[in-house]
Amino acid sequence: MSVTARSASGKPPLRAVRLGRLDPVIERRADGTIVMRCAQALAPYPTAWTHSLDRWAKEAPDRIFVAQRDATGGWRKLTYKDARNQARRIAAGLLARNLSAERPIAILSGNDIEHLLVALGAMYAGIPYAPVSAAYSLMSADFGKLKYIMDLLTPGLIYVTDGASFAKAIDAAVPKDAELVVTRNAPAGRESTAFADLAAEDSAAVDTAQSNVKPDDIAKFLFTSGSTGQPKAVINTHRMLTSNQAMLLESLTFVKDEPPVIVDWLPWSHTFGSNHNTGLVITNGGSLYIDDGNPTPPGVPKTVRNLREIAPTIYFNVPKGFEALAAEFRADPALRDNFFSRLKVLFYAGAALSQQSWDALEALAVEATGERVIFVSSLGSTETAPAALACTWDAGLPGNIGVPMPGVELKLVPNEGKLEARLRGPHITPGYWRQPELTQTAFDEEGFYKLGDALKFADPIDPAKGLLFDGRIAEDYKLSTGTWVSVGPLRARCIDHCAPLVRDVVFAGADREDIAVLVFPDIEACRKLAGLGGEAAPAAIVADAKVRAAFAARLQSLAKDSPGSSTRICRAIIMEAPPSLDVGEATDKGSINQRVVLRHRAALVDELYARPLSSRVIGLDDPK
Repeated sequence: MSVTARSASGKPPLRAVRLGRLDPVIERRADGTIVMRCAQALAPYPTAWTHSLDRWAKEAPDRIFVAQRDATGGWRKLTYKDARNQARRIAAGLLARNLSAERPIAILSGNDIEHLLVALGAMYAGIPYAPVSAAYSLMSADFGKLKYIMDLLTPGLIYVTDGASFAKAIDAAVPKDAELVVTRNAPAGRESTAFADLAAEDSAAVDTAQSNVKPDDIAKFLFTSGSTGQPKAVINTHRMLTSNQAMLLESLTFVKDEPPVIVDWLPWSHTFGSNHNTGLVITNGGSLYIDDGNPTPPGVPKTVRNLREIAPTIYFNVPKGFEALAAEFRADPALRDNFFSRLKVLFYAGAALSQQSWDALEALAVEATGERVIFVSSLGSTETAPAALACTWDAGLPGNIGVPMPGVELKLVPNEGKLEARLRGPHITPGYWRQPELTQTAFDEEGFYKLGDALKFADPIDPAKGLLFDGRIAEDYKLSTGTWVSVGPLRARCIDHCAPLVRDVVFAGADREDIAVLVFPDIEACRKLAGLGGEAAPAAIVADAKVRAAFAARLQSLAKDSPGSSTRICRAIIMEAPPSLDVGEATDKGSINQRVVLRHRAALVDELYARPLSSRVIGLDDPK
């Protein structure tokens, strides 16, 4: 059963869109544990994504499956028929190479058509592959994470689009006994195979290989971001991928009415861009336009160019991406109007969306169409394929991640005054590749995967109104008074309050009397505030009197609404050095490892609490 998205009262009308009805069933245990399930049953799902590709190659052979910019700036397009044919020929070539889970395929470069064809060819052949974050090759100085991943995977074949760009990483980390496949610019001094020569003649062997693929076979390895140490290779089975798409189909029901059109930059080395978004296209016969931009100053103009030409029906992004686009839409009504012209849903994930961005995009949608466009979100992880919970109604405010989707069991376990989330279902990983000890500790005695997140009810009286993220269990800490500090909600509130000057904040204060923060500023926003030119160094920007005054004012206003010690931020240092990928302060997704930052910048933490206050510390008039 499907429903039309409900409109919040007192606002302009909501654009009609079919979203699924998800009715939670609640079980309350004597120890305080709550188990939630979905009353709606999970529909049948195919064995593998290749079955969906076969279907659409037959039913809509000439429909655009995937497109990306070419060297001339135009769109290079691939139909479903051509994608299937090329993927099967690649599968034939892969079958001749003695590859397996023990010697899988590793893809080091980012999103492009060849990457997708290699991935689909691997699925036809029944050979696991691993898309590895390009940041480990292109942004790292020591290639430490890439070396670790190569040692863990022992790949038999490596694919990169541009050999020249990846030459240093290949030389430093790629095993000599692994075949290197390159689309262009083969690196000097390393034997390689041209991508065009990877394919072989399609044959009955591909049919046999596909028929031998079982739901619980490994489809791919996806690496965690390494926010708690080295990246872990999460086993992704075919069942995980296809069952999760069946779950999504019961929540994003409108894709049954019209194949989705997606313009997406989110990297395929992560579960959001890869499993969730690309899977939604393949499963439902949609069209994917690969966005060569991202939410960075050089990336936003590329995204804008793409959205000026292609109007999506559903749009996925992280909060920073939505924030950047809101400014572009305000400056360019034609861009705004094209973006919203056929948009059904705005979908955010990866972090909390600010109220400011929510309100801005709602207003822009009304300006363009006279209607609001619904915002929805979800909860999941690399280990959960990823979607587990979904919000399929107009929540009215950001942060609601909904209720369990069909086939999902959510267990909420009391933990230090919070509810720790655990998940079970066909979309859950069987574990981590070649790391049985980590696999064992990831699951509880009932087989629920321990997500590590805390959740709370949006309305404790009515569970059907959804759940809210309540922080990471591992990030919370106690002050010296014994008072718990819930970092997740406080971090989101602080970033929202200090927008657009802040990228992220790291909370200090464990076993101290009060809370202090290390601030990673948005350098470009601070540069603009200070009125400094492009030549100004970060040190000069964060030391500027206007920037410091703005942060001091925000700290003061935030404190007025935070009377308790568990929510009152008393001091801050604005850092000039960005988080380091190599030492583990930042993940390749851009998220922050709080514990590593606190350890690596321990001297700054000590400075926050030293008396008298140093010149770098911004503090309240009365820190106590």
